This record gives sequence, C-alpha cells and structure tokens, in this order.
Amino acid sequence: MTGAALTPTLEGWSHVSSGKVRDVYESPVDDRVLLVVASDRVSAFDHILSPGIPGKGARLTALSRWWFDRIAVPNHLREPSGWDARLPADVAARSMRVVRLEMFPVECVVRGYLTGSGLIEYREHGTVCGIALPTGLEDGDRLPAPIFTPAYKAPQGEHDENISFEKMIELVGLDDAVALRDRSLRVFREASAIAEQRGVILADTKFEFGRNPANGEITLGDEVLTSDSSRYWDAKLYADTALPLKQRLSSFDKQIVRDWLSSNWDKQGEPPALPSGIIERTQARYAELFDRLGVGA
Repeated sequence: MTGAALTPTLEGWSHVSSGKVRDVYESPVDDRVLLVVASDRVSAFDHILSPGIPGKGARLTALSRWWFDRIAVPNHLREPSGWDARLPADVAARSMRVVRLEMFPVECVVRGYLTGSGLIEYREHGTVCGIALPTGLEDGDRLPAPIFTPAYKAPQGEHDENISFEKMIELVGLDDAVALRDRSLRVFREASAIAEQRGVILADTKFEFGRNPANGEITLGDEVLTSDSSRYWDAKLYADTALPLKQRLSSFDKQIVRDWLSSNWDKQGEPPALPSGIIERTQARYAELFDRLGVGA
C-alpha cells in the first residue's frame, strides 16, 4: 500500500518513503531537511482507493500552510526563497519543505465534542481514553472542556492505539508529556476560535510533534488541522436540532467515500473503484471547507 508506483522522480530530492497519502523525500546535500508531498490519493479502511480526489493534495497543503501561519507554536516549515524552483508547478503546490524532526511516538489527539471512537468507549465505560465524562452525553455533544487523548503511533500498516496520559509519560517522559498536552490543547483552542468565527466547528483533531535537533525545541510537524487529520462540522447545521443527526454532524472530509464503501464492499479483497459521482461530491466537500475558512482569500 505504499503507492510507490505513483511517486514522481524529483530533481534535487531522493525519495525515502511513501504513506497512504504522502510521499517523503530527502535532500542528498542536506540531511536536515525533507520534502513532504501530499498526493491526491484517498484511503479508507486501510486501503488506497482508485481513482484519487483531484486537487486534494494541493488543498491539504494550502490548508496546513494557512494554519501554520495562524497558530503560535513553532512548526517545521523551512522554506527559503526559491526552494521550489526546480519542482514542477503541480508538485510544488502539494509540497512543503520542512526541517527533519525527531518525532515523538505519539499522536496528540484533542477532542472538543463526543463522537467517533470516543463515543463507543463512553457508552461502554463512561470514559474517553480513561477520562471520566459526565453522564447522559449523546453523539455530537460538546464536552465541558476539550480533552487530550493521546494515541501510540503504530508501525505503518497497523492501527494506532489509544493510550492513557500515564502511558504517554512512560513513552516520552513527564516533562515532554506535559508540554505536548499543553501545546495541543492551546492550539486546539486557538484553532477552534478561528473556525467558529467562520461558521465552522472543529470537533476534534490530531497533532504530531517532534524535537528539532538543532535547538532541542518541541516543534509541530506533519500536516495540521486539515480535513484528513481533523473533524469539522458546519456550525449552522449543527445548531439545527430539527435535522437528522447524520446531517448535523456531516464532516468536511472523505466520509462520503467511507459511507459508499460500507454500502458497496464487504471489506474482502480489493475495494471497488470509486464512482465519478462519489469523487465529485468528496472533492466538493474538501473545497467547501477550504472556502469557508477563507484559505487563499
């Protein structure tokens, strides 16, 4: 599932790895920097699907850049003038030149609303990642305050594992665990306020941090606050309790793809090709968030 066959050769960069969506390159002359290229590939249920979503990679990259400009923590972008001169224009639009970080083995998940996997645990135990919550909450309810629910980053091809904060301390140490938690909650609150001003709810998200080997600073890496790493809802629809819950909690991401696959595939063997109508609707959903936030305006 590496998607290596879709990986372009780029002048001045050596390909080192590919994930389900992104390709990573390193500089043969400076091992301190990487090039992260977001593709138009779309994945669901641990499979790369076909065809991709046109424009998805460029939109996610622009969205990350937009948020990096607005959140007050150090990030990994390092882009001197002319850094993309040798890249094809379509690749440059999907690329970020970043400093290589020593990544922490945890995903820093912040939840402001109860839904998804958190809802399943809550219904069984009254907790989310071991954090006790008030009784009587329903799907989509806003939490009294955002909660930090880390996950262990499993090796590629395996599922990440939700962990307690105590387990996170065992993995990274007390000081770094506290710093990562506090930075994550701070960025979530800042981003939530910005999104709400534009009629969008940030329900939950994940951040990835690393240590900059040049100065030891904890630095925000990976993508940030994109449709692939975050759950966004339309605030107006969310507030209309007369609507069906599924419509109120319709997210600006690839949920359309997941829903179609769930109805048209038994999850055995290779998944079917996505119909053009599903591609177009998903593309429009990514574009709507882009426009609602005012990215590129």
